[in-house]
Amino acid sequence: MGRHTEAVCRLCRREKEKLYLKGDRCYTDKCAVVRHAYPPGEHGQGRQKFSEYGLQLREKQKARRIYGVMERQFRRYFEEADRRKGVTGEILLQLLESRLDNVVYRLGLARSRSEARQLINHGHFQVNGRKVDIPSYLTRDGDVIAVREKNRNKPVFKLINEAREQQGVVDWLDVDHEKMEGRVIRIPRRDEIDVPVTEHLIVELYSR
Repeated sequence: MGRHTEAVCRLCRREKEKLYLKGDRCYTDKCAVVRHAYPPGEHGQGRQKFSEYGLQLREKQKARRIYGVMERQFRRYFEEADRRKGVTGEILLQLLESRLDNVVYRLGLARSRSEARQLINHGHFQVNGRKVDIPSYLTRDGDVIAVREKNRNKPVFKLINEAREQQGVVDWLDVDHEKMEGRVIRIPRRDEIDVPVTEHLIVELYSR
């Protein structure tokens, strides 16, 4: 599976806004966007003017980077959203929000989506009582996501518990921090998905 191996702070700088890819660091003055509020590279501080296509591409890249999805997989999500009834852009974001790695992050059981992916890959989580080690697993209404009992005392989860106050839990999820588990109440509405993405530009890009 392909993955991004460069410094993730460069991705936030490229989009000129916080994408919260680094966990705790994003909430401090050490955040790269705070220290260098311009794109990386030799011409980062120069004037930038995007074409219509360029704006659409930037929105797609931003969404991909926020959720940590590679290009082919992102296009599959779009094709699935396009097949379903409703507003394609909104359905696309709902599919991305339903990914297990995102739900684990939203529940406060990981400090970033990349950390959530790593913990899921290592088998620390279960869904409805069964171990799931696939970060792209799509959760559904009523699913219960929990840290496996034998892993709850690991040092990494103690660090996560100490940092969770920086990130609130969204309304479409219910969480019990004592049990280290949460439940998907329902599919999130668009106004409950707080990602800085203009999804209709993504739809226009793929509809060209």
